[in-house]
Amino acid sequence: MAAKIVTIVGGSGFVGRHTVGRFAEAGWRVRVLCRDTVAAEFLKTAGHPGQIVLDYADITRAETLAGKFAGSDVVVNLAGILYQSGRQRFDSVQHQGARHVAEAAKNAGAGRLIHISALKAEAASEARYGLTKIAGEMAVCDAVPGASILRPGLIIGPEDGFFQRFGRMSMISPFLPVVAGGRTKFQPVLVTDVAEAIFAAATRSDVAGKTYEIAGDRIYSMRELMALLLRLTGRRNLVISIPRPVAMVMGFFCELLPFPPMITRDQVRLLKIDNVASAGALQLRDLGITPAAVEDALPQFLTRFRARP
Repeated sequence: MAAKIVTIVGGSGFVGRHTVGRFAEAGWRVRVLCRDTVAAEFLKTAGHPGQIVLDYADITRAETLAGKFAGSDVVVNLAGILYQSGRQRFDSVQHQGARHVAEAAKNAGAGRLIHISALKAEAASEARYGLTKIAGEMAVCDAVPGASILRPGLIIGPEDGFFQRFGRMSMISPFLPVVAGGRTKFQPVLVTDVAEAIFAAATRSDVAGKTYEIAGDRIYSMRELMALLLRLTGRRNLVISIPRPVAMVMGFFCELLPFPPMITRDQVRLLKIDNVASAGALQLRDLGITPAAVEDALPQFLTRFRARP
């Protein structure tokens, strides 16, 4: 029996590398579509020779997707951005790009489409990130009504953009900033659980047309997450609150740099609402997955930031 084929769009990113590994471990043939195939060569070590194939595609240009999903049993769209830079705009990647992937997957006759969105993707969002995430979901479901939508919350892991960023900051700055008192709530989830959820959506028969909110079991405020980071690293940095208007000014100047070092104005807007799963939403347990405890896994991700005795 021939191995099944999964095509993963954006497979070279943080969540992508774990997702590629999960499918390869299960014996699937894995195609990875990305904009920089040379930088993604490391992914091939996750499987045996020839099991993982890299190919170029840019979802903002629909023509680059032509023929890329042929023979796919499953297509996974992981493409997304946290801030805008150059041609990578929220609408072109998370809305129009999602539409391009869905239409190309449909035209290729792909067996199943799994689209990765985000918690609190909603039309009422003040942030372009949230607005384009929900627009992308709608475009995907319009093209492929049976698509499965996964909405992860704050994703934690060895290469994440949250604890790794604040961990580095704790080594050079006497304080760690939080916006408006750090009251925003988060429900962090391990990246391995997100990858497992994607694999479950690819292999279960009861997920078509459903939306799942992928979050951990415990809710923390932003300030509590900073306290957890400091406790696990043995550091004594001060946690200071930055008023939202000041954070917006900081975001403006950060956006002038190619890679914003701290925060953008859109991220300040996102912090106005809690990033937690909705009451009654389908979650990890509905996919047969028990969320791992974030506090049990964090120490191994934060070892390099520990204060020296």
